[in-house]
Amino acid sequence: MVQEQQLRQTRENPLLRNLPYNRWMESTGLPVYRGHYADPKTLKLAPWDERGINAAFIQLTGMNGVCEARVTELPPGGTSEPMKLGVGEIVYVLDGQGLTTVWSGDGPKKTFEWQKSSLFIVPRNSWHQYSNARGDQPARILNYNHLPIALSSIPDLDFFFKGPIEEPELLYGTGEEFYAEAKMVTTAVPGGRRGQGVSWHANFIPDMSAWDKLVPFWGRGAGGYRVGIQFPGAEMNCHMSVFDPQLYKKAHKHGPGRVIVIPKGVGYSVLTPPPGVEGERVVCPWTEGSIFVPPDNWYHQHFNAGTDSARYLALHALPQFSGNPYRHQIEYPYEDPWVRETFEKEIAKVGLKTLMPDEAYQDPSYEWNYGDDD
Repeated sequence: MVQEQQLRQTRENPLLRNLPYNRWMESTGLPVYRGHYADPKTLKLAPWDERGINAAFIQLTGMNGVCEARVTELPPGGTSEPMKLGVGEIVYVLDGQGLTTVWSGDGPKKTFEWQKSSLFIVPRNSWHQYSNARGDQPARILNYNHLPIALSSIPDLDFFFKGPIEEPELLYGTGEEFYAEAKMVTTAVPGGRRGQGVSWHANFIPDMSAWDKLVPFWGRGAGGYRVGIQFPGAEMNCHMSVFDPQLYKKAHKHGPGRVIVIPKGVGYSVLTPPPGVEGERVVCPWTEGSIFVPPDNWYHQHFNAGTDSARYLALHALPQFSGNPYRHQIEYPYEDPWVRETFEKEIAKVGLKTLMPDEAYQDPSYEWNYGDDD
């Protein structure tokens, strides 16, 4: 029902319908999935002959006009057609094993291997090609970029897909391998605690489900940890949060365009419009590979309803959509009682009990003990 309602709302809004990106997306004839959440590993795709792949577009509430998400499937042993894109693109591997080859200008081709839960970026204006290393099963990847904004500025498809611009310096001009090992970068945060201001600069991470270089996620609750990732030479970045079972994070809100994918865990997230904003509360169930998008200015809150730690990876919109004036967080003592009651009921269904400390519901300044990281 949610997906049907959102599809109708999108078609009735002429401003969204007439965006250059939306016109092009519809013209491909590929499936377009809308709503609030989806499982890209099970979506039905269609052949995209021009690119030699199967694919579908994902345009969830909160994405329209800001970012693109696509599911790309490579058949067993298959290789995509060489392609070029005028904007950088983040790739997360939903399932399978394969290789990506990237090149630009007269430079040499660079090929690297990926597996399930790998994360990497294809730099703008670079040629690239995907190959499935397995001959017995398809491989699926999630592609994320900001083509909708770019096409609104320059409504010329050939400029982005066939344009003459190439930037070989992005691949070859840094003096080191573009897909080299991640490097930790520390930025001073006035009054910040240990671990704040730490990020990792990398264009390829082999397995986000096993990444263990984490720092405390102070203030967001559930005793969680996080890693921030910046892609060198690109405006795009992302972060991943990790938190234990039978706990949940604090509700918070920010701007549009953040696509969240689950590398590991079982649980759900709640999307809630703030007072005065039209909409109804939505519960998004998730397992490994699920994705959802918090709508612009909506609160969202993440719940680990499994027996193991959970991870959510947030692919960020461009920086101008991050520092909006209505960023806000709801502390546990001030949240709707429905939140706690629903969580306790949900985990009771699988024989679990909440591990949320009573003090968290009494003291808005309560913080988990991170031991040596304090």
